[in-house]
Amino acid sequence: MAIKKYKPITPGRRQMTTASFDEVTKKSPEKRLVKRIKKHSGRNNQGRMTVRHRGGGAKRKVRQIDFSQTEKLDIEGKVTAIEYDPLRTAYIMLVTYKDGDKRYHLAPEKIEVGDKVETKVKAKVKVGARMQLKHIPLGYQVHNIELNPGQGGIMVRTAGGGATVMSLEGKQAQIQMPSGETRLIPKECYASVGIVSNQEHSNIKIGKAGRSRWMGKRPSVRGKAMNPCDHPHGGGEGNQPIGLKHPKTPWGMPALGYKTRRRHYTDKNIVKDRRHN
Repeated sequence: MAIKKYKPITPGRRQMTTASFDEVTKKSPEKRLVKRIKKHSGRNNQGRMTVRHRGGGAKRKVRQIDFSQTEKLDIEGKVTAIEYDPLRTAYIMLVTYKDGDKRYHLAPEKIEVGDKVETKVKAKVKVGARMQLKHIPLGYQVHNIELNPGQGGIMVRTAGGGATVMSLEGKQAQIQMPSGETRLIPKECYASVGIVSNQEHSNIKIGKAGRSRWMGKRPSVRGKAMNPCDHPHGGGEGNQPIGLKHPKTPWGMPALGYKTRRRHYTDKNIVKDRRHN
């Protein structure tokens, strides 16, 4: 993938960059695999705002992606198109199976139209193949990893993401996540070989506020620019410091360095914390 730059004919164009979409081979999605998405603008069923900075944006349709792929176990599929998904950073691929069924999967890097993909307990190790962790050689990059057998892939799904198989000793595999964390995952869990497509996504610059609005993102305001009733950092005449020893969220919780992890019963699966490299 390449990053596309523009001539600085306006202030917004000067810094803006976009993806070139060289890998994308099909513009319109498969009709049977999309559904309408209803916008809520960060409101819950009572109409109260529960998520800030959301609203507006272009209309989008949800592509129904098969993250598990075990329903097509031992059935060979062929990549028929690489497509853009407005709801995720990675590209997706349309796979047509020998039985005629079509599914959307996450597209790995270097996958091309016409390539064969399959999901097996033990498959040939190549980009796009999906198999159980115990059959993937050490040092290989994987993505769309299951955390529990039969759950479907829930980890390492963002653009350019890739985890590394570190060890296969014992009942569980040691997987190094993109964050640097090493954790234990059952060997019977499935994972796809390769890294997720659209690696250059992190280098894209929005360039102007209007483009964020097209994406459905509303403006965020600094807490110190608010009134005391709106934020713990607010108040004061003119430009004043926040007046606190530690910054806080709008609801009074410490904002920097404060641990909020509650599921300590899963600590046993973390071999190496991401902060202690």
